[in-house]
Amino acid sequence: MKQNVGQFDRILRALLGVVLIVLAVFYLVGWLKWGALLVGAVMLFVALSKSCPIYSLLGIKTCKM
Repeated sequence: MKQNVGQFDRILRALLGVVLIVLAVFYLVGWLKWGALLVGAVMLFVALSKSCPIYSLLGIKTCKM
């Protein structure tokens, strides 16, 4: 996959992903816990891979390349 996520976007996604995972592990219960864990993991994966499938479908590119 091509890179389509810029530096600021990556940092924001990584921080939000970590926050959601921490909330899911320590504070949330039930279906909300699993939803936050899933969304947090996806955001962290996108931040690390530098490629967002939804951005690809919509033709959005926030990186400078």
